[in-house]
Amino acid sequence: MAGTSAPSQPAPRRTGLPVVAVVGATATGKSALAVGLAQRLNGEVVNADALQFYRGMDVGTAKVTEDERGGVPHHLLDVLDVTEDVSVAQFQHWARMAFADVRSRGRTPILAGGSGLYVRAALDELEFPPTDPAVRAEIESELAEQGRDALVARLAAVDPEAAGNVADERRLVRALEVHRLTGRPFSSFMPVRRVHPAAAPVVQIGLTIDRAVLHARIEARVHAMVEAGLLEEVRRLDAAGLRRGRTASAGIGYAPMLGVIDGQLSLDDAVQQTIVATRRFARRQQTWFRADPRVHWIDALADDVLERAVEIVATANRDR
Repeated sequence: MAGTSAPSQPAPRRTGLPVVAVVGATATGKSALAVGLAQRLNGEVVNADALQFYRGMDVGTAKVTEDERGGVPHHLLDVLDVTEDVSVAQFQHWARMAFADVRSRGRTPILAGGSGLYVRAALDELEFPPTDPAVRAEIESELAEQGRDALVARLAAVDPEAAGNVADERRLVRALEVHRLTGRPFSSFMPVRRVHPAAAPVVQIGLTIDRAVLHARIEARVHAMVEAGLLEEVRRLDAAGLRRGRTASAGIGYAPMLGVIDGQLSLDDAVQQTIVATRRFARRQQTWFRADPRVHWIDALADDVLERAVEIVATANRDR
């Protein structure tokens, strides 16, 4: 499998080698730690940052350069054009085949990224129920004719848990669609914190950092991106169809720069919007990963971050 490609064929899995996941907020040093771990553990990095799938989205995603990769193979970087979209289910398939491929060569997969749902999909038992536009349209018609209360009552008869947690009509329709298509309650597809056999064993290492320091790092990073040519990158991607890609065009930093190109924002305003949006995203990342008791946390500013991470992996291997 090419170093940055999406795998095309599954490979045999070696269960003795753990998947080591490096998680945490943006700008905490995940990429550098992942490379360091790969070098120490005879590993290869598997990307779990949703925007780094895209070719040409380099500056605005802080994608590791060839030099920064230190000779370590990286998987699932630069596998999509900006006009393409990928589902979490598709990523799950890619990531698990990458784990198997890396393990088949006696090496350790190092999963790195801050997209919490993607990390969870790669590692844990997380199913994605099917969809059918025709069935969904039929249920939407029933909702319009019969009203919300009637459909909530129908859902309660087959899935009381989902019926008690319906936040809006979209989720109501989706829960009924899933039951109609699968015969299973929608609530049965909810994620659980249980490692999937395709990933097991897993060691999760999180990088934590003082909020004020993180905010300063984010601000400095955004300014550095602009100096490194973020606006020029967005111009090139715009010419390549960036606006047609729902995922890519919505990326933090990319949407404001499109506003600059369109004359709707000044560059200074776009920079400030990007800083604010990145800080908000970092808070969501911290909340997501902090909720998982399986993550081993390390101070991102510690002088011996890599040594601590290696020791966490070694201890987990001994304890298995």
